[in-house]
Amino acid sequence: MSRPDPTLTPAPKVKLSRLRDIGWSKWDPIGLLGADQKWEDKDCIPFADEYDRYLLQAASQLRRGISDQIVVSYLVDIEANYMRLGASRGALNRAQAVVEAIQADEELWTYPD
Repeated sequence: MSRPDPTLTPAPKVKLSRLRDIGWSKWDPIGLLGADQKWEDKDCIPFADEYDRYLLQAASQLRRGISDQIVVSYLVDIEANYMRLGASRGALNRAQAVVEAIQADEELWTYPD
């Protein structure tokens, strides 16, 4: 699917539910979801937006053409330093999986008509 020329069209909007699907299934650095849980489950709704700001930033950076590696580094830094989880063993792999999934999801962005 080709994307419209960004200089000629309004900026696309992210489908937050799809971004959450990616983030919660690939990232969840705090480990809030238990096995077999999904972010949209009734008991998870109170914290469903926990990672939104980071995922939105990552997706926005990728859409603007920022390199995958810079966005991976951003997510690793958020996890290690902002969330204060320190350097964790799977951080790099989780961040790479998120970036790859965002890049691969052709339905993540809604383009105005």
